[in-house]
Amino acid sequence: MIPGVFMERISVMSGRRQYSLEFREAAAREVVFKSRPIVDVARELGVKPQTLGKWVAILRESMDPEAASYTPEDKKKIRELEKRVREQEDELAFLKKAAAFFARGQR
Repeated sequence: MIPGVFMERISVMSGRRQYSLEFREAAAREVVFKSRPIVDVARELGVKPQTLGKWVAILRESMDPEAASYTPEDKKKIRELEKRVREQEDELAFLKKAAAFFARGQR
């Protein structure tokens, strides 16, 4: 856990649901380190995608202080590349399953 990152940056107003620091960080790490879409993780955890998006931004910024200085074009390119990596990971997983399926048929 990155000490104080979420405590300092996110204030929870009264009347809203409060999430523990551990929960927020675990949710953000699920998106950042496993390259999962924010919408999917938010749906699984019962959190609004916008809220999770803020947590992800805070985590990424704490990991890479230079990220705050990225231009909008840089950020767009990073998102596109991350999406491409996710798609290629999905394709690779499919191909592995297909190879295993056909390898079983040749025995």
